[in-house]
Amino acid sequence: MILSREREVTAFEEDLHRGDGWIDRAALLELWNEPVRLFRLANLLRMESCGDEVSFVVNRNVNFTNRCVGSCRFCAFRRADGYLLSEEEILDRVEAAERFSATEICIQGGLAPGLVLEDYCRILEAIRDNYPRMHLHAYSPMEVFYMSQNSGIAPEDSIRELLRAGLGSMPGTAAEILVDRVREEICPSKLSTSEWRDVITTAHRLGVSTTSTMLYGHVERMEDRIRHLLLLREIQAETGGFTEFVLLPFMPGNNDLGPSSQRMGHLENLKMHALARVALHPLITNIQASWVKLGRDLAGRTLLWGANDLGGTLIEENISRTAGAVEAEYMTPDQLCDLIERNGRVPVQRTTLYGRER
Repeated sequence: MILSREREVTAFEEDLHRGDGWIDRAALLELWNEPVRLFRLANLLRMESCGDEVSFVVNRNVNFTNRCVGSCRFCAFRRADGYLLSEEEILDRVEAAERFSATEICIQGGLAPGLVLEDYCRILEAIRDNYPRMHLHAYSPMEVFYMSQNSGIAPEDSIRELLRAGLGSMPGTAAEILVDRVREEICPSKLSTSEWRDVITTAHRLGVSTTSTMLYGHVERMEDRIRHLLLLREIQAETGGFTEFVLLPFMPGNNDLGPSSQRMGHLENLKMHALARVALHPLITNIQASWVKLGRDLAGRTLLWGANDLGGTLIEENISRTAGAVEAEYMTPDQLCDLIERNGRVPVQRTTLYGRER
């Protein structure tokens, strides 16, 4: 028998009061094993937070280098002798994005040897000076940590300089799984959980909004995923600086971690989006599905399991593609609208910071 809305709310509120005022780890594990109840709760909370609107942004990725000194076992993008885009090549990509009416440029790359704060600022300044209306969503916490180390300054000082150069917001990538035991296995040279948190909370304190992410489906356990979600919830309660949570299923192609990784079915991916909605409610209201990693059809189905955002048009996406993503590099706004409508939702074009574009 389908429970009434009132009984669903009551059951959810009972779960909330089992722990510290929010739904606790034990309740989330129980929900994971009850997919029908998880589905219902996720949709209830999605409706309360977002209604039937599903958003997307018209953007372009600029992966400005694939040279990297890192050793992440899940990476298929890194090359020791790879490319480093010139300023002219970067601006050509931004010009093309403007012709597509993009409002956001997302800038990330490998940790190229010798890059310092000035190099990262120069990219922002060039785009800002030539395309002042473009929102610059740039540089992960790892990149900020790396440029700060190479420049001999604190991450706070780096973020202040990036702001002066035109930074609009930051991607909350490099999070992977925020459990050090897992990080030591999959990305031993990357910043630690506490260092990631420090860079993110510093950005929030300086007025820089960020996304939050999780890379799941490799060597982590279910308990690790939940610890990750609860840490993000704790940060959001403290700072309010996350605009959204983005689930990134692990792509096993062309990397060292692939052979030993989990093999997730469609239901597990759907359940993860639902669990994120429940775990992060009501502090992070936007749950984003990655159409590049999931594929268009499965990404559309997440809209029935608590997701309310499909990210961006992207135009160019190299990191997932090199790890085996089969989707094309670009979805037009019309294609995104059609996918959203086919799943019974209302498409809305948004800005990076979730204002309505039109």
